[in-house]
Amino acid sequence: MSDFVSSGWSVFVAVVTVVSLVACLALLIGASRRKVMAGDNTTGHVWDGDLRELNNPLPRWWAILFVLTLVFAGVYLVLYPGLGSDAGELKWTSAGQYQAEVTKAQAELAPLYASFTGMPVQALAADPKAHAIGERLFVNNCSPCHGSDAHGSVGFPNLTDNDWLWGGTPEDIIATITNGRVGNMPPIAAAVGGPEDVRNVANYVLSLSGAPHNAAAAEAGRAKFVVCAACHGPEGKGNPLVGAPNLTDKIWLHGFGEATVVHAVTQGWNNAMPAQGGRLSEAQIRVLAAYVWSLSNPGTKVSSAQ
Repeated sequence: MSDFVSSGWSVFVAVVTVVSLVACLALLIGASRRKVMAGDNTTGHVWDGDLRELNNPLPRWWAILFVLTLVFAGVYLVLYPGLGSDAGELKWTSAGQYQAEVTKAQAELAPLYASFTGMPVQALAADPKAHAIGERLFVNNCSPCHGSDAHGSVGFPNLTDNDWLWGGTPEDIIATITNGRVGNMPPIAAAVGGPEDVRNVANYVLSLSGAPHNAAAAEAGRAKFVVCAACHGPEGKGNPLVGAPNLTDKIWLHGFGEATVVHAVTQGWNNAMPAQGGRLSEAQIRVLAAYVWSLSNPGTKVSSAQ
């Protein structure tokens, strides 16, 4: 009911619900009254010469079940939300039940995570138990976007390399998971110039990473790159403070090629990493961050389980 902007809708739903139950009860009472319509216990209707419709009363078991259904509906509406915005006597909500289940699960898992308290992220990454838990947290919460192997896809970063938009230190990863990130590449074609200028600067961007490009167009676009340098730096090496990617490596979030870069300059890109701080506890985020950090640090050795 929170989507309704007027309390009138709540009253409307409540009235319709009550009237529907009363109508069902009236229907049952009306159907239970047997009316003799003919002397032979039929309605008097005859089809195909000898097919007659009998006027038998409703089966008792059916009537009892109907009444029990109405009683159950009435009790339910008293205890649970169903009459518009009324919360019911039990004040139950799906959000409240979810939160209670989350709180219970966190309480049950607290002893497990207590053993990881105070351990630096690097140590957690090498701990076999923490590594296994972090992997499961990743599969459950991160794999829909980054893939079960963490290699990402178009628009979703690869977490197994050392190319980080917002920094790849343990602290940066914890901040990213907790608070989320919003990346915005604004359309800057108007600042760059006309279509030819956009094409030239796109080729210059491609030249920074050694990608196939038109050398003459790239040279012509060098001066126009000053517009991009505000975020990506004068050398195109990016800026983790604003999530601006490094344009000098061969890693492309949205694909590469002249058409793709022209699209980025002309229409921009928008990316969002949702915050997980409200879904995962602080201990879970640290264990997950340790697992993610280990993916891009192949030198991390997970010790054998004791």
